[in-house]
Amino acid sequence: MAQTETDDLRRRRKEFILENSLNKQDDDKKPKPEFMLRESPLTALVERSLHIRAIYHIFVVILLILFCDTMIYDFVERGKINIGVTTIVHGFGDIRRGAKIWLFELAVALAFYPLLRIYALPQKLFKNFPAARKIWSILGILGVVLLEVVVIAVPTWDLAKEHLAIGSSVAVTFEMFRLAMKIHAAAVACAPRCSDDGTPLPTFKHYVYFLFAPTLVYRDEYPRTKKIRWSVVLCHFMEVAAIIFYNSFLWERFILPYWSDYGKEARVEAGTVVRGMFACVLPGVISFLCGFYCLLHAWLNAFAEMLKFGDRLFYEEWWTASQFSWFYRAWNRVVYSWLRDHIYRPLAPLAGSSISTFVVIAVSSVAHEFILTLSFGFFYPVLLMEFGVFGLIMLPLTASSGRRFPSALNLCIWLCLFVGNGIFWSLYPMEYFARKNCPPSENDSFFIPKSWSCPEIVLKPNWAFQNPFTLLTNYD
Repeated sequence: MAQTETDDLRRRRKEFILENSLNKQDDDKKPKPEFMLRESPLTALVERSLHIRAIYHIFVVILLILFCDTMIYDFVERGKINIGVTTIVHGFGDIRRGAKIWLFELAVALAFYPLLRIYALPQKLFKNFPAARKIWSILGILGVVLLEVVVIAVPTWDLAKEHLAIGSSVAVTFEMFRLAMKIHAAAVACAPRCSDDGTPLPTFKHYVYFLFAPTLVYRDEYPRTKKIRWSVVLCHFMEVAAIIFYNSFLWERFILPYWSDYGKEARVEAGTVVRGMFACVLPGVISFLCGFYCLLHAWLNAFAEMLKFGDRLFYEEWWTASQFSWFYRAWNRVVYSWLRDHIYRPLAPLAGSSISTFVVIAVSSVAHEFILTLSFGFFYPVLLMEFGVFGLIMLPLTASSGRRFPSALNLCIWLCLFVGNGIFWSLYPMEYFARKNCPPSENDSFFIPKSWSCPEIVLKPNWAFQNPFTLLTNYD
C-alpha cells in the first residue's frame, strides 16, 4: 500500500513538472509587448541590493576625492580654485550657437507633422488611380528623405565651416541623429494610415510627445505612470551635473598631464607614449561607465519621469555579457530597437541575417565616428576600427564560445573594453594636441592624422634589450 502511494506521488510530481515546463514554453513563445511598465535595471539593483548601492557609493567617493585633489592642486600650484569649471566652460563654449543649431533641427522635425497631413489629404482622391497613387507615394518618400538630409546636412555644414566646442558639438550632433531617426520612425508608422480610412493619423500632441519621449520607436500611446516624482527628476539631473564634473576632473588630472604638451617637442620617446596610453586605461573606463550612466540611465530616466513614460528599460544587464552580439543589443536598447525595426528586419528577408547584421554594425559605427569627427574637427577613425571592424570580427568568435564559457568570455569582453577605452582616450587627445601644438605644414589634411608625422616617436637613445635571466645571474 505504501509503495503504491509513493509511486502515485512520483507520478503526480512528474506530471506537475511536465505541465509547468509546457506552460513555460508556451509563455516563451508568446510575443512580449514592446513597451510595458518597468524600471531600469540599475534602479532595481540599487533599491534591492546593498552591494550595488555600496558600489554606487564608491563612485561617489571617487568623485569627491577627485574634487578635493583638483581643488588642492589648483590652490597650491596656481593660487586659485578651479574645480574643473574651466574645462566645462571651454567644452561647452559658444552655447548660443549650439542652441541655434538645435532649434533649427527641432523646427525641421516639427515640420514633418503638417507635411504628413498634407500628404494624407489627396490619398482618398487617388484611391481609384493606382498610377497617381504610386507617384504620390514616391513623392512622399522623397519628402521624408529630404527632411532627414536637411536635419543632418545643414548642422554638418555649419560645424564644418566653423568648429564648435567639443561638448556643444557632441550635443548638437547627437540631437541631429536622434531627430532624424524620430522622423523616419514616425513616417514608417504613419504612412500606411494615410490611405487607411479606419485608422486616423496621430494628433500633433502625440507627435510632439514622441519627439521628446525616451524612445525611437513610434506608438500613439505608451505605458504611463500615474504621477511625476520631481525629487527623482532632480536627483537624476544632479547626477548628470556630477558626471560632467567627474569627466572634467578625469580630463584635467589624467589626460592633460600626459598629452597637453604633445607636439611641442620635435621628438618624443616611445616609452613616454606607451606609459601615457596605459595611464589612460583606468580613467578611460571610468569615463566610459560614467558616460553610460549619465546618458542611458540618469538623462533618459529624468525625461521619462517628467513625461510619465512608464517603460524605463533603456538598457539591459550588458555588464554580464559573454557574447558581443548580446552586448550590442543590451548596451543601448533605444538605438538597438530602431536599428532592428528600420534596418535589420526590412533587410533580412532580402539579404540574409549575416549581411543585415553587417549593415547594422556599419551604420551604427559610421554614425558614432561621424559624431566624433564633427566634435573634434578632424577625421581619425579609431572608434570606427574598434566598433566596426574589431567588434564585427568578435561577433562570430563569441557566438558559441560565449555560451560554453560565459565567465571567461565575460572577462574577455571587459578586457576589450579596458583596452579599447585606453586606446580611445590616448589616440584622440594625441591627435587633438598634435594639431594644436605642431607647426603648420603643407601636408596638413582633415583626413590624414597629424600625430603620425608630428612629433617623431623614437626609441630611447642607446636602447638595447637585456636578457632578464642574465641580470639575475649577475646580481647573484
